[in-house]
Amino acid sequence: MVGSGVIGVLALQGAFEAHREVFRRLGVASVPIRTPQELEAVDALVLPGGESSAMLRLMEPQGLLDRIGKKIQGGLPVLATCAGVILLAVEVTPHQKSLGVLDVDIQRNAYGRQVFSSIEPLIFNPAFDGTVTTKGVFIRAPRLTRVGEGVEILAWRKEDPVLVRASGILAATFHPELGQGSGLHEFFLKHMDRPV
Repeated sequence: MVGSGVIGVLALQGAFEAHREVFRRLGVASVPIRTPQELEAVDALVLPGGESSAMLRLMEPQGLLDRIGKKIQGGLPVLATCAGVILLAVEVTPHQKSLGVLDVDIQRNAYGRQVFSSIEPLIFNPAFDGTVTTKGVFIRAPRLTRVGEGVEILAWRKEDPVLVRASGILAATFHPELGQGSGLHEFFLKHMDRPV
């Protein structure tokens, strides 16, 4: 079970501290990850929201992105939110480097600039057994434009998928760490070390 280990939170840029606060409330240990060496000591990883291109620049000098990719391919469970999903996607528009470990295509900043940030109603798949609010916080959010066959959709914003999972990966294009409750983090801790 993921919840019995240490959760690493990528802490280079973005909303990483908000994720750590959710885990603190749940009584789960989390540590900031800034180097490949720190990554070796964790049992799961959070890729937070923020600015994906800035994260890429900060990871490049140490080869941290490549190390994260190898750890995910080796079975490290991952919770990705907003920009974190961009880092995992197979195809990113406008194009930028990504790990290609989650079979989705994604469009960056699809709902507009920061001024168009919003809180939107979500529709949940019954397979999602977390206790969450019915709304998601979208800040310069990306949009999933294609979801591969091996990826399960757990929630939608109108017709757009916004929460998906594949084996070991839970990915939300919104910011659950900024909303009310901790249902998505609890779902990750409970389920995401199991294949879909």
